[in-house]
Amino acid sequence: MTDTDVAPAVPAGPPKAPSSTRRRAWIVTALLVVFMMINFADKSVLGLAAEEIRQDLGLSASAFGVASSAFFLLFSISGAAVGLLADRIKPKWLILAMAVLWSVSQAPMAVGGGLAVLITSRVLLGAAEGPAFPVAQQATLSWFPNHRRNLPGALIVLGITLGVLVAAPVLTWVIQHHGWRSAVAAVAVAGVVWALLWIPFGGEGPHAAADAGHGRDEKAVAEAAPGSVQHKMPYRRILATRTWIGATAAYFGTYWVIAFSLVWLPSYLQDALGYTSAGSTRVVMLVWGLGGVVVLGQAGLTGWLLRRGTASRWARGGVGGVLLLIGAVSCLTLPLAPAGAVTAILLVAGFGLAGAMSSVAVTTVTELAPADRRGGALGIMNAVVTTAGLIAPTLIGRLVDTHGTEGYRYAVLITGAVLLLSGAAALTLIDPDRDARRLSS
Repeated sequence: MTDTDVAPAVPAGPPKAPSSTRRRAWIVTALLVVFMMINFADKSVLGLAAEEIRQDLGLSASAFGVASSAFFLLFSISGAAVGLLADRIKPKWLILAMAVLWSVSQAPMAVGGGLAVLITSRVLLGAAEGPAFPVAQQATLSWFPNHRRNLPGALIVLGITLGVLVAAPVLTWVIQHHGWRSAVAAVAVAGVVWALLWIPFGGEGPHAAADAGHGRDEKAVAEAAPGSVQHKMPYRRILATRTWIGATAAYFGTYWVIAFSLVWLPSYLQDALGYTSAGSTRVVMLVWGLGGVVVLGQAGLTGWLLRRGTASRWARGGVGGVLLLIGAVSCLTLPLAPAGAVTAILLVAGFGLAGAMSSVAVTTVTELAPADRRGGALGIMNAVVTTAGLIAPTLIGRLVDTHGTEGYRYAVLITGAVLLLSGAAALTLIDPDRDARRLSS
């Protein structure tokens, strides 16, 4: 036999996951999308029932803003703490505990009580929900390799949008016909039902600890010398990278918009812009609907760019940063625009385009951080970012009490400035390839 008779070796492509694993991956992803839907339905109740709660409990705008911000009092702390635990405890059980606790925490508010019960319930709910997004992302992305994480990561963010889109009309109807406490009870029951489904079907995937992140591939890890010690990277090295700082700063702007939208957007539309309750609900749905479309569009565009060899700096940071800057321009222009269709378009664009950065930030940090440090890196990022939820509702409430409906105008301008800084951070700081090389050196 001659050399020419020997067929040339064909390099094997990456092994495909068994069909049962792929099916399980998408079942877990679907469950976690619903998990985030319930999570944000819980958050949206106060905003949808703002006028009813203020009248029922006799609250000023400032007092209502404080009650809304109370949700975020322990939100950030628990997000960081549980994020660190997620590197040691299976996310499946952490997620189950969260779903049960946030349902239980809403029971007192659903039954009765005044401002003290409202604040206490919201503080406990915030503590239970604080780690939800980063741990859900960690569990979801553990089922997919890096180059296929954009879509599942975006779907978890889409769960946020779907939660508000479903909650807005359904909970508004419940509030109008059965009272705001019944709406609180409804979302609490939904959390219990979800927990019962998660027990048999939830879990972590094969990529939970398979990839080492920051530039070290699986083969290199597998071929490490026997007996060699793999030292765990200190969290401080990851948190000091420009990419982590840029992703966190950019995501902060997104969460500022989320907090504004959940707590004050319905009131802004009704009190300052003259919309009816039904009209404001439709605009809120448009804002979140655009956010969902943008999240999916960003995931598709980013995935396409990555497959064509575009660096993550531009495929993730560049796309997310540009969307934030467009939202910033829309918000800064909004107070100067004439009332009517132009105002509605600018408002929907300003508030709807910022949401894509949630997915960008998570997939960027997941790409950067080693697998055994991913939960902590995401949890600490979420803790920093969600301080926007503590600041924004209180600040807007005080602006409204001090300046009346003109206070909403100042709030929108501040939001535009925050988005401007966030977009600049995404464009100038995010570069996972550069920082991964520095971490691995």
